[in-house]
Amino acid sequence: MPNTADKFKYILIEKKEEDAIWVAAINNPPANVLSSRILEEINGCLDDFQQASAAKVLVITGTGERAFCAGADINEIASIQSPEMGVDLARKGQKLCDRIEKSDKPIIAAINALCLGGGNELIMACHIRVASERAKFGQPEITIGIIPGFGGTQRLPRIIGPSRARKMILTGDMITANEAYEIGFIDEIVKQGMAVEKAIDIAKRIIKNSQKMVYLSQKAIREGLLLSLEKGLEKELDYFYEVCKSEDMKEGLRAFKEKRQPKYNDR
Repeated sequence: MPNTADKFKYILIEKKEEDAIWVAAINNPPANVLSSRILEEINGCLDDFQQASAAKVLVITGTGERAFCAGADINEIASIQSPEMGVDLARKGQKLCDRIEKSDKPIIAAINALCLGGGNELIMACHIRVASERAKFGQPEITIGIIPGFGGTQRLPRIIGPSRARKMILTGDMITANEAYEIGFIDEIVKQGMAVEKAIDIAKRIIKNSQKMVYLSQKAIREGLLLSLEKGLEKELDYFYEVCKSEDMKEGLRAFKEKRQPKYNDR
């Protein structure tokens, strides 16, 4: 996978579909662990992706067959000399995951292999998760005397429920791709080596739609989850008001009546 951004040492970027789909691969073999430097590089990749007008969907994956990401860098954790240093590292991870989660442009995780600790927390923040059949997932922090610090204690219960989240976090046990699918942690299982291809296929279907509607849908879902159902429905109406003012709504309805593919201007 060619690196199109020379400023990144640990992130390989490939652009597809006229730069509408970006594939960013964590490249820190053998286990693609997350150091502070790599967190910074992922942030830099997000900067470029968000600022590129042609970019519509980002796929995050890992290089190699061993691990998508085996978690935070143990050596860096072991070098923590004060509570403040530890909190600073955790805050960096949390801010990155928050940024991913709050992106109006969809971000898809393509999990090719082992996904643990900080890597597992990273994919929790992604909007869609696709995994290879051999992937395994876990929050093993407790087995080395710490707890998840990149948001795992908060996002995991919201995704799979508090009881299942407690079992994963308190035991440190891993689950298989099939188990992850059954409890709703991942959205698709594919054959080994096909996770990125499947993620790109999903991205291709997303970029065919009005990006204005994609962004409004993202906002409505994200903001509504923080509200009661009643308040969330009000939020949906606010965004539907924006839809009804848009050129893309008119074009979509006109194309449907004329039995042709719509040509959206994302306005």
